[in-house]
Amino acid sequence: MQARAPLFTPVLIVSCVIIMVSFAVRASFGVFQIPIAEDFGWLRSEFSLAIAIQNLAWGIGQPIFGALAEKIGDRRAIILGALVYALGLVLSADAVTPIAHQTYAWLVGFGIAGTGFGVVLAVVGRAASPDNRSMALAVVTAAGSAGQVFGAPVAEWMLGFLTWQMTFVAFAGLILATLLLLPLMRAPVQATRTELEETLGEILVKAARDPSFTLIFLGFFSCGYQLGFITAHFPAFVTELCGPILPGGVLHSIGITSTSALGAVAISLIGLANIVGTLTAGWAGKRFSKKYLLAGIYTARTVVAGVFILLPITPVSVILFSVAMGSLWLATVPLTSGLVAHIYGLRYMGTLYGIVFFSHQLGSFLGVWLGGRLYDVYGDYTLVWWIGVGVGAFSAIVHLPIREERLRCLATA
Repeated sequence: MQARAPLFTPVLIVSCVIIMVSFAVRASFGVFQIPIAEDFGWLRSEFSLAIAIQNLAWGIGQPIFGALAEKIGDRRAIILGALVYALGLVLSADAVTPIAHQTYAWLVGFGIAGTGFGVVLAVVGRAASPDNRSMALAVVTAAGSAGQVFGAPVAEWMLGFLTWQMTFVAFAGLILATLLLLPLMRAPVQATRTELEETLGEILVKAARDPSFTLIFLGFFSCGYQLGFITAHFPAFVTELCGPILPGGVLHSIGITSTSALGAVAISLIGLANIVGTLTAGWAGKRFSKKYLLAGIYTARTVVAGVFILLPITPVSVILFSVAMGSLWLATVPLTSGLVAHIYGLRYMGTLYGIVFFSHQLGSFLGVWLGGRLYDVYGDYTLVWWIGVGVGAFSAIVHLPIREERLRCLATA
C-alpha cells in the first residue's frame, strides 16, 4: 500500500513563515491611523487613501507576480516582492506629506503581492498531493491569520517606545529576514501533462469564456471590501465609539485599560479566531461543495456585521464581533483558491488566482478609502458598514450558480 504523503513539508513550513510575517506587517497599518494623522494634522482620509492604494497595488500586482513566478521561478518572485515591500516601508518612514505616503504605498502593495497569497498559495498548491491540497492551502492561509494575531499588538507595543517611522524600518528588516529560509522552498510540479502543454494565453481564454470564472471574480469583491475596511479602520472605530472599559472589569484585569488597546486586541482576536475558521474551511473543502461553503460564509458575514452595527458598541460586543467575524475572515481563501485550482488546473493557478484576487483588492481599496472619506463627511462609519452588509449578501448569491466541474477544453467556436 502506497504511503500517505506528508502534509507538513519544508515548502509548506517556509510558505507559512513568509505569509505570517507579510500579513503581520500588513495587518498592523490600522494601528498607525491615529498616530500619523495626529503627527501631521492630516484628515483621516489622507492616510486611509495610502492604505487603500496599498490594497489596490496588491491586487494589480498579484497576477503580475503570479505570472512572474511561473516565468522566472517562485523563489525569485518572492525575493523581488520582499525587496519591494521593504523599500516601500523604509521610504514611507521618511515621508512627510500625504502624496509621498500615497506614492510609496504602491511599493508596499506590490511587495505584499510578491510575498502574499497569489505566489505562495500557487507554490503550495503545486507541491501538495491532491489529498492534502485543500488542507495545505488552509494551513498557509491560517498562518496569515497567525501573523494578524501578533501584528497589530506588536505594532501598538512598539509605538510605546519607538516612533512610527522606526517601527516601519523594523518591519522592513523583519520582511527581509524571511528570505533566509528560501533555499528550503523547492516545490515539485504536480500539474498534469495536459496542463503542462497548455499556454498561458489558452488558459486565460478558457477562463474568460467560462461564466463561473466571472462569478468567482465578482464574489471575491465583498471579501476584500469587508477585510480592508475592518483592518484599516476598526482600531480607530473602537477607540472612538466603544463604551468605556470599567476599572475592575475582566478586560481591565488582563491589561486592556483603554479603547485604543482594545482596538489592537480586536484585530488580534480576529486573526486568532480565523486560524480555527480557516482550518475548518480547509477540512470542509475536501468533503463538501466549495461554492456552497463560500455562499454560507458570506451569508454568515452579512448577518454578523448587520447585528453588530445595530446593537450598542460596547467592549463585550467588540469582543464577540471579533471572534465571530474572525472565524469567517480568511476562510474564503482556501476555498476560492481551491475552486480555481479544481476547475482550471494547477499549471497557471498563480496567474488565475491573481486575477480573481484583483477583485478582492478592488473591494479592499473601496472599503479602506470609503471608510476614511465617509468618516470625514459624516463623522462616523455607519454608512460604510451597511455597504459592507449589502455586498456580502451579493457575494452569497453569486456563488450559487458556479459550475464546480473541471473545465476540460476550449470551446471550438
